[in-house]
Amino acid sequence: MDINNHESAMCSVIETKADAFDASFDIAVRQDEAAAAIEALRGDIAEVKGRIDKVNRAAVRPIIGSSDAADMSPELKGFVDGYLRMGRETELKSLSIGVPADGGFAVPRAIDMEIASRLSRMSPVRSVANVVQTSTSGFRRLISIGGTASGWTSETGARAETASPKLAEIVPPLGELYANPSATQQMLDDAAFDVSTWLANEIATEFARAEGAAFINGTGTNQPRGFLTGPTAATNDTTRAFGTLQFIASGNATGFDTAPESKLIDMVFALRARLRQGAVWMMNSATLAAVRKFKSADGSFLWQAGIMDGQPSRLLGYPVIEAEDMPAIGAGAFPIAFGNFKAGYLIAERTATTILRDPYTNKPYVQFYATRRVGGQVLDSDAIKLLRIST
Repeated sequence: MDINNHESAMCSVIETKADAFDASFDIAVRQDEAAAAIEALRGDIAEVKGRIDKVNRAAVRPIIGSSDAADMSPELKGFVDGYLRMGRETELKSLSIGVPADGGFAVPRAIDMEIASRLSRMSPVRSVANVVQTSTSGFRRLISIGGTASGWTSETGARAETASPKLAEIVPPLGELYANPSATQQMLDDAAFDVSTWLANEIATEFARAEGAAFINGTGTNQPRGFLTGPTAATNDTTRAFGTLQFIASGNATGFDTAPESKLIDMVFALRARLRQGAVWMMNSATLAAVRKFKSADGSFLWQAGIMDGQPSRLLGYPVIEAEDMPAIGAGAFPIAFGNFKAGYLIAERTATTILRDPYTNKPYVQFYATRRVGGQVLDSDAIKLLRIST
């Protein structure tokens, strides 16, 4: 064979293999470019889908505890759209939440929890008191007021008989708390009007206003008995009768004496050490304005503002609760209370709030008559101390 022809054939083979090798690299590059394009397209699709979902969520009327209409329970949907908006009672009866004996219908749990949550934030005494839920109107609690003796003995020594415990029965008087918010039918027909949230806020506001007065100054007749309406005495815990609150005199017949800070310190240490953990001050804003000006012997203010947002201000190291239903400073009044209200005051309530829709009494308004059974009474009279304006 001719040498030149052989070399030419060999070069042709090498060039063919080189072209095939280069082509394989071109395929890999094209595959990478296609994968990148597909990934970019997926990102664009996800972005468009997110915008569509956002628009759909904005178009749905918000409901309590959910941002998606699909999460609305049948009970809540039937109550809001069927009963509150349109007054259809048949839907409620089919869902077994009707209570005609009470003159209304029990609200779904979502609305009732929202009312309870708002009440705990808006009602001063409720926010610090002992709140119990009951299914009956005859709630009772037995508490021990002493009498059980104890002692020491050896392993085989005789055990002396102990004294019988003394018990006291606490029966907080209950009353029917009611609110009557109103709305026009045009408001209810508006799909953008959040009926459930509006109703929960209106009911909680009225309930909190009525509760605030009753838990402090209630008579105990068809309403709670306030902690200021019971008997009071200047004697200490060891000699004072159970159920009687101790007061510290201000030293002045019409106001504070020349050393008011000493009376506040006396109130703190009149409370037993185990009860001072969790104790708070309670007074109205006018009294608070006067107390904020009190100074100690070294000239520093007794009042300490909260350092962080949401942290309560403190007086002698204890939080201050503003309750506008507390009495103003005046002769014989009790403008300041200090104590552990979790141990000292009991609130008993029926768990369900009932609502009766009334579109007839005050046309063109639709009224919602809401009721709730609530009671209250002093639980431990040693746990609350009062400042009395007197000599």
